[in-house]
Amino acid sequence: MKTIGHFVDNKPVPGASGRYGPVFDPATGARAARVALASAAEVDAAVAAARAAHRSWGGTSLARRTGLLFRYRELLVARRDELARLITAEHGKVHADALGEVARGLEIVELACAIPEKLKGELSTQVSTGVDVASIRQPLGVVAGVTPFNFPAMVPLWMFPVAIACGNTFVLKPSEKDPSAGLRLAELAAEAGFPEGVLNVVNGDREAVERLLAHPDVAAVSFVGSTPVARAIQRGAVEHGKRVQALGGAKNHMLVLPDADLDVAADAAVSAAYGSAGERCMAVSVVVAVGDETADALVAAVAERARALVIGPGDDPASEMGPLITAEHREKVASYVRGAAAQGAEVVVDGTGLTVPGHEDGFFLGVSLLDRVSPGMDAYRDEIFGPVLCVVRAADYDEAVALINSSPWGNGSAVFTRDGGTARRFQLEVESGMVGVNVPIPVPVGYHSFGGWKESLFGDHHIYGNDGVRFYTRGKVITTRWPDPAESAVNLGFPSHT
Repeated sequence: MKTIGHFVDNKPVPGASGRYGPVFDPATGARAARVALASAAEVDAAVAAARAAHRSWGGTSLARRTGLLFRYRELLVARRDELARLITAEHGKVHADALGEVARGLEIVELACAIPEKLKGELSTQVSTGVDVASIRQPLGVVAGVTPFNFPAMVPLWMFPVAIACGNTFVLKPSEKDPSAGLRLAELAAEAGFPEGVLNVVNGDREAVERLLAHPDVAAVSFVGSTPVARAIQRGAVEHGKRVQALGGAKNHMLVLPDADLDVAADAAVSAAYGSAGERCMAVSVVVAVGDETADALVAAVAERARALVIGPGDDPASEMGPLITAEHREKVASYVRGAAAQGAEVVVDGTGLTVPGHEDGFFLGVSLLDRVSPGMDAYRDEIFGPVLCVVRAADYDEAVALINSSPWGNGSAVFTRDGGTARRFQLEVESGMVGVNVPIPVPVGYHSFGGWKESLFGDHHIYGNDGVRFYTRGKVITTRWPDPAESAVNLGFPSHT
């Protein structure tokens, strides 16, 4: 069986711990490979490589850094189909969706290519007689990223290009469920000419993550995953004196008002709820429809579209949605549909009985649509992370927004309306970090930052964009004076600006 190891100092490193995890083909259910799970000692070796590399990389010119990033971007463009196929093979999402993931990651590489503009300092001359003050930003040193299974290429690309462009070196711990895309990203960085130790990959589980959090030479940790783990990552990082950005879970709501174009809203709801089998932190998982007439028409339109979706292996061009990541996750998601029926929801579309011919052992689950869901139901309260869309009915706008704002999560939200005044009111009143107006998945472009509110984000900085640059650097203020020796004298008073 194929064994997937680590990547340190620009070369493959076999696992030495003797521990391995399974990597499946979700479309067939077959075990396709095993991945080495790093010990604390193996993590230490990767961090040591990154620390050694930082001694020179941190002082490398911006021209040199950006030149390598431009070369890296060209390699990613040339190999994007290969990357997408790796994603599909281990995650299961359809090829077109995987290509979209790579494209969104490329946006951040392009942002990193413009790092000289982002790192420009400030200078104030003559703040006092003969005194100038400058502000600059400098790299932190060795930084680490812990990334999720649902975007095995995009989320790493949200992190390490900006971190490396800022002069840091990086240790990536990708999800052990689909590690190959992260490894390939590091191999391409080596091919682009990045020096040894600048980008390293250690595969592993909790032991590897805990060592990264505790390691004294790791200055900062970036994380994307579930809320319970994000909270634990923040606590562990802070306990060990590290900077941390930990992006957690979500329960994204889409508000549909009576004046909305219901066909447009239905198309958006289906696309945002069921794309990538719902395994997106920005998926719409709840539609809040104002008024029974709106809800009835919208549910009918969504159900019609949902029943027509083509579900199959991700490498089949006819497939619109692929399998879930594991058999265990498939069963967990299906249990929410069964539980919702028992708790009083109306199961309009039930996808739990789906079988894909020729792929009976694959981790497939059909799409489900639940109507008349109430906030007390498990399907509403929990982050399902699968192809299940809940519809909640509200009497008016105020009730709908109050419901949305009562959620412990605040990642993304959307409103569908033709009324500009109501849309403006919503974007100011809703408690979420990313808001869409007639846009169901409001993931920002690369030059804005991605991040939620409340239990969707732990830490002060969003990811990529200007927040990413600030996270991976620290400020320094330099006050300069070149006095004439004849003007020098002892003065114990507090300096004043004269």
